[in-house]
Amino acid sequence: MVWEELKLRAEDDYSVDMDITHCGICGSDIHTMDANWGQPNYPVCVGHEIAGMCTRVGKKVTNVRVGDRIGVGAQSGSCHTCKTCTSGNENLCRQKRTGTYNSFWPNGDKSYGGYADKWRGDCRFVFRIPENLSNEVACTFFCAGITTYAPLKRHQVGPDSIVGVMGIGGLGHYGILWAKAMGAKVVGMSHSDKKRELALELGCDEYVVTSDAANLAEYKNEFSHILCTGTSSDFKWETYVPLFRPNGVFINVGLPEWKFPEISPMLLAMSQVSICGSNIGSPAEIEDMLKFAARHNIKPWLQKYPMKEAPKAIEDFKAGKPRFRFVLEN
Repeated sequence: MVWEELKLRAEDDYSVDMDITHCGICGSDIHTMDANWGQPNYPVCVGHEIAGMCTRVGKKVTNVRVGDRIGVGAQSGSCHTCKTCTSGNENLCRQKRTGTYNSFWPNGDKSYGGYADKWRGDCRFVFRIPENLSNEVACTFFCAGITTYAPLKRHQVGPDSIVGVMGIGGLGHYGILWAKAMGAKVVGMSHSDKKRELALELGCDEYVVTSDAANLAEYKNEFSHILCTGTSSDFKWETYVPLFRPNGVFINVGLPEWKFPEISPMLLAMSQVSICGSNIGSPAEIEDMLKFAARHNIKPWLQKYPMKEAPKAIEDFKAGKPRFRFVLEN
């Protein structure tokens, strides 16, 4: 990692300029820098949990104004015209999706992220931060927050739900906070007992050690939902499908470098479980999340580093030190 000046994209009628105050560190940043998901288009400026102050708007921008506290997440653009976009699923645009970094704008300019002091992008993926959310807290909502909030809301988690959260980390701790605020009973799930106290402190009602077959068997036919934010490569569907009530939902938001195993068609049919994934969230879902977070005073656990110490923060991130989000601050 080196500091250098990179060129912002060209201005247009929908562009917004931001002076960055905070940027969260996401596992996607590491995967991109280390070329785990393919060869990056170097130089890359990562960071897609960005918050700051709006300093300029194009003439067609109506959703934010100069002086507003604003944020942007992992997606910065879409085509806005395909059936996917016009149905409110811009996050799944197949025509022209612009990632906040390591991507290209329609005019050919490269997109650069938030390990920086300035950002420019499309207002349609920029959001005003509610008054009672600080920038250091709000920035983490724009990737980790929405990645976990959107599928829980979409699959109607509520007071009648029992939600298992697999993986007590950057994503998982958000899943716990959201599910509890939605009124669900929440069960932390991890392969060992070492995160039990953390899970309970975050708000879990119970905790299960997934490597303990007897402990896991206590939850047979119990879960309405399991939110999978991380699991090991020895994962087996036969272990987890029996834990669901009829019509339960297994939601995967983790992106490991290995593939899930095959599932028996008989097991799938006889359990009547739904297996699905979720990709960040649409602009409408992000707006809904911000209102929900402000209303319920959702506060992630985070630790701050000066922006200039980003290389040190990345070292600590790789060493597994986050409890549970690292945030860079200008």
